[in-house]
Amino acid sequence: MKSPVFLRLAELCFAGLAVFLLCGCQNQSAQKTASTAQQEKAASGPQIPPLKAFDLSMMDRNVKACVNFYEFCDGGWIAKNPVPPEYPSWGTFNELQVHNREILHQILEQAAQDRNAPQGSTIQKIGDFYASCMDTKAIDAAGAKPLGPELQRINSIRNLGELQSEVARLQSMGVDALFGFGSTQDEKNSSQVIAGAEQGGLGLPDRDYYTRTDPKSQQLRTEYVAHVQKMFELLGDSSQQSAEEARTVMDIETALAKASMTRVERRDPEKTYHKMSMAQLKALTPNFVWADYFQEVGHPNIPAVDVAEPEFFKEVNQLLKSIPLAEWKTYLRWHLVHTAAPALSSPFVQADFDFYGRTLQGTKKILPRWQRCVRATDNELGFALGKVYVEKYFPPEAKARAQKMVQNLIAALREDLETLPWMGPQTRKAALAKLDAFVPKIGYPDKWRDYSAYHVTRTSYVENLFNGNVFDFHRDLNKIGKPVDRNEWEMTPPTVNAYYNPLKNEIVFPAGILQPPFFDPNGDAASNYGGIGAVIGHEMTHGFDDEGRKFDAHGNLKNWWTPEDLKNFNERAKCVEKQFDGYIGIDNIHENGKLVLGESIADLGGLTIAYRAYQKSLEGKPAPKTIDGFTADQRFFIAWAQNWATNMTPQFARLLLTVDPHPLPRFRANGPLSNLAAFGSAFGCKAGDPMVRPANERCRIW
Repeated sequence: MKSPVFLRLAELCFAGLAVFLLCGCQNQSAQKTASTAQQEKAASGPQIPPLKAFDLSMMDRNVKACVNFYEFCDGGWIAKNPVPPEYPSWGTFNELQVHNREILHQILEQAAQDRNAPQGSTIQKIGDFYASCMDTKAIDAAGAKPLGPELQRINSIRNLGELQSEVARLQSMGVDALFGFGSTQDEKNSSQVIAGAEQGGLGLPDRDYYTRTDPKSQQLRTEYVAHVQKMFELLGDSSQQSAEEARTVMDIETALAKASMTRVERRDPEKTYHKMSMAQLKALTPNFVWADYFQEVGHPNIPAVDVAEPEFFKEVNQLLKSIPLAEWKTYLRWHLVHTAAPALSSPFVQADFDFYGRTLQGTKKILPRWQRCVRATDNELGFALGKVYVEKYFPPEAKARAQKMVQNLIAALREDLETLPWMGPQTRKAALAKLDAFVPKIGYPDKWRDYSAYHVTRTSYVENLFNGNVFDFHRDLNKIGKPVDRNEWEMTPPTVNAYYNPLKNEIVFPAGILQPPFFDPNGDAASNYGGIGAVIGHEMTHGFDDEGRKFDAHGNLKNWWTPEDLKNFNERAKCVEKQFDGYIGIDNIHENGKLVLGESIADLGGLTIAYRAYQKSLEGKPAPKTIDGFTADQRFFIAWAQNWATNMTPQFARLLLTVDPHPLPRFRANGPLSNLAAFGSAFGCKAGDPMVRPANERCRIW
């Protein structure tokens, strides 16, 4: 299910293949010369040395590799790199993201200074957007005034019909009001795009934040209510009124949370596919008039909707009648200001950061203004900005070398599928057909996104953000009823990340991650295979993990497994689940083996396939040399572990253990390696060493 595009300007950095949204804003002058900007950059935030794929300085030789490989490979880095005050966590992914952000900063500073760029051109749009974000003088002078017309619309709601119209309008602006709505591929007819609706409407990161009863969760809810009250006060409400409004918001969101599916439940695509006709929608939610809603979002002829969580919408239907209209207005006012706060004046920015950054994640200091404005531009105009980025910084030879590595990894996975002893011929044939249908995408899209309908001006940052969300909302809805565009990308080119999409059966590697420390086109092959090679293998294996295996070669939700092979797979997956259930993240909070199962299977499979591909690449060549005292096999595994060097705040660790489908970085480094005989052989580990799982507990799938 593709979620609608939300403008959530708080940073949620997920460990592993990190996901960053935008941060808030603070005072600085918009009219900044390039030299002044460079001075600011040099004076703030962590300074990043040149990044390397195999870095001896990161290691701690006092730790034995067979005892704690993560500490052995990364202990030196961990000791020297405490979490910077502007971040909730800091790791190798962050280092590369900051490196890329500095490049984008230079592009945007130049674009902002070009006042002669043709109206509607890429340079005009990215330059004016960035300049509007940097214009804190105008932003502070405006205060909450940009929200005035929308607040008036909310206050004028007189009945349920007008309430749902306003919900539709706010959703188009990027506000997470009540539920999510957008386009999605039909999971049982993946060539077509249909409408999709899913649970939403919460101000805390997950439904579990509302339902857990431990002391820390209760305290966090108290602090959340205080934050909501503060935001209403900033809008001009009295302290007493704001306190009552905050309690109203908490009551409504708690009701929505209790009706929501857990993250583990939502990982099963068979539980979240419920394609419904208009008649079925009406029967599900008689208090919500879908025909009017579709009219309001500009698509009156939508014939069917994939409702991901019908029980959630049943509860919404009841709440629409049982909750007074005045309380719904309060709820909508909150979500409007919650969405816009980081783009408003300094008091809103600071209040938003104090809760979502400081309290929720343990971040001590807000990012410098220019960094947040670079992120904002990438979020709203990422493919326009990305086009300039790849033209300047991603040479064709880097793409060619990455493509070659992907081909080698696919060949290694094919060889594995052809020889798996636990998979029968019928399932094997379907698995190979799926692999043959993989679509690799490297660096950047063949066709760039058209932003001509997105109006950007220098005069209002908030207006630019809302206009961008409206543009993307309707761009998304315009796909409904049409064939799937298989050339579309879900990540912008500068993104330090990668993904597999089971509905398109594609593996995607943006240019942002195809550089050191993960990939050095001119570097050591062993380190490249252990770095980006394992990441490539990871994404490929997602096509055959506990979720991906449920989709066929064409991206349809369809069982292509024989009962015996499915039993064999589930037994092996259960081994991985049990392994990660045993890891304690912080305090007494364990990893949730079911939540992190897909990523853990992909890590184990990705490493296995990447190692096999590396060995195959050596055929017919002289044996690789030892470098700095480490063999090629050792460098392969060191590169993997150095992918995950990370420090994080305790608050952020708790957040990740609740919401992130990736294990914490130290478990990603050590967990899969402890199952691999090749790793033990490379470092001379023996039975009984902590990095060697007992033979009867060792997990292997691919």
